[in-house]
Amino acid sequence: MEEILKTIIESLVDQKDQIQITRVDDEKGVLLKVKVAESDMGKIIGRQGRIAKAIRTVMKAVTSKEHKKVGIIFEE
Repeated sequence: MEEILKTIIESLVDQKDQIQITRVDDEKGVLLKVKVAESDMGKIIGRQGRIAKAIRTVMKAVTSKEHKKVGIIFEE
């Protein structure tokens, strides 16, 4: 799951070495915290959050087979 998210994010950012993905499991599902360089944050979020929403949609489709809920938080 994290590998797919990292592949998506690597294709969007310039500073690939600054990507950090942290996974937090709980009874409700999985929470993925994504940190990128401050200069790349706009590329991840997109205009009016469209790219971030698309990333969340893709990740929900990936995890639907596992019957898990996934949440993604983008941090600076």
